[in-house]
Amino acid sequence: MQKRLIGLTGGIATGKSTVAKYLEESYKLPILDSDIYARDAVVVGSPILKQIHHKYGDNILLADNSLNRQKLGEIVFKNQDERLWIESLIHPFVRERFNQEIAKTSSDTLVLVIPLLFEVGLTEFVTETWVVSCAEEQQLERLMQRNNLTLEQAQARIDSQMPLSEKVKFADVVLDNSQNIEMLLNSVDIVMGKGKLQS
Repeated sequence: MQKRLIGLTGGIATGKSTVAKYLEESYKLPILDSDIYARDAVVVGSPILKQIHHKYGDNILLADNSLNRQKLGEIVFKNQDERLWIESLIHPFVRERFNQEIAKTSSDTLVLVIPLLFEVGLTEFVTETWVVSCAEEQQLERLMQRNNLTLEQAQARIDSQMPLSEKVKFADVVLDNSQNIEMLLNSVDIVMGKGKLQS
């Protein structure tokens, strides 16, 4: 039997992690997170980190030789060519990890959390796509607050992704996170067949 593979995406700071955590805790679904695999790709001593270090120099490393994510963020969010180069290193690693984890997980339903699901063509891994959405003003405010960013920094991160309005067009399921967490999680329950429709 084919597995049900839910591709969970959305914009940065729209609430993907909240939905993933809820699906894991309330529905006991395995969560495969591309961000975790992307971090694994650049652990100290990894071939990918060595390539990044070779290109950008010692500035890109912290004192313990781990990746300076803030520094890398400044580079890739200002320059699309640099971002594409980094992605060309990390995305094949992430794809391979997804293949491995899907193959060895016995559950017939899995959740794949992939922020760039549509941007990098990872829809081939999933049987349905869920997009967590909210107004861009809310997204900006949440991102600035969460990551302690300036308006300009937050906007650059949002602009580096496909517009939410475009992702919504491609989605099989749209989860609205413009109200509150209770309503967001109730909408998850409705999709999973256990929620109450709001009158």
